Amino acid sequence: MKFSKEEILRKYTHLAKRTRNFLQSPQCREFLLFLFFLFIASAFWILQTLNDEYETEVSIPLRIKNVPENVVFTSDIPQSLNLKLEDKGTVLVKYKIGNRLSPITLDFEEYLQKGNHIRLLSTDLTKKVLSQLVVSTHIKEIKPDTLEIIYTQEEGKKVPVRIKEVPIPRRQYYIVGQSMTPDSIMVYAPQSILNSIHEVYTQNMGLNDIADTTNFSLAISPIKGAKFIPNKVDVSFYADILTEKTVSVPVQGFHFPAEKQLKTFPSKVNVTFQVGMQQFKDITAEDFIVGVSYDTLMSNTSSDHCQVEIMEAPANVSHIRLSPTSVEYLIEQKIQL
Repeated sequence: MKFSKEEILRKYTHLAKRTRNFLQSPQCREFLLFLFFLFIASAFWILQTLNDEYETEVSIPLRIKNVPENVVFTSDIPQSLNLKLEDKGTVLVKYKIGNRLSPITLDFEEYLQKGNHIRLLSTDLTKKVLSQLVVSTHIKEIKPDTLEIIYTQEEGKKVPVRIKEVPIPRRQYYIVGQSMTPDSIMVYAPQSILNSIHEVYTQNMGLNDIADTTNFSLAISPIKGAKFIPNKVDVSFYADILTEKTVSVPVQGFHFPAEKQLKTFPSKVNVTFQVGMQQFKDITAEDFIVGVSYDTLMSNTSSDHCQVEIMEAPANVSHIRLSPTSVEYLIEQKIQL
């Protein structure tokens, strides 16, 4: 629907006239008077309320100055202090939305004689805060209540990173391998702490049932008074599905005298094992050694059968089974030529 210019002007004039008539009416004046007194009453109520005692929390920045270039802080130093203050509401409002509290500045040179481990209790911190507060304000609590500053001026050392927890693969899968970047990190700490650190560990990842390549960014488990650079490593775990394979392996004799040899019936046994699909073709019978030792046979005087043992097997196979597990045997004298 389209309106002509004349129609729009007529409607606008009509609306303006109705609005002017309403503003000049007694009802409008009564409504505006009501709003005025409501505003005055609300203002008095707010002022009366703010005159009561309250508690509130404010944050004040923390700074450290005059730090030598060779100093490395090895403890977590908070960027701010959290204060719980008690006072009248009118005062607390100023702290919250009025004048911001200036940063608390610690002069590092004042604490150099206290060693590598500096402790500032809440009483020390309170003194530095009170100068910014009005006399009536009470500090109910400071968090943290103790500020610990641990630092070192010694050179750090490089240590290897160990994975604390390997994830459990999904059923019928196994972990083929893993990689980590970087595999070692720099550690900075006071000498007494640094001397005791020879390796560091990743934190637990809390993830299982993996069935594919899975990547993690793992933080280093913290050590009090030590700083790690970097403090995280990237870890990848490679999973593969398990399959079963059987190979036929000859039975060998071990530690036999030079003039004697072993003969078994059958001469070979089946070795069944589980292996990842990617390595299925790579594992062959030559990767296994199956046999029995001469000393074992000499102690077996009651039977012409002996138990076969796995002497050597690849590291990437599991659940190895032999069939048969025992064989008939003869110890023959070698023919001297």
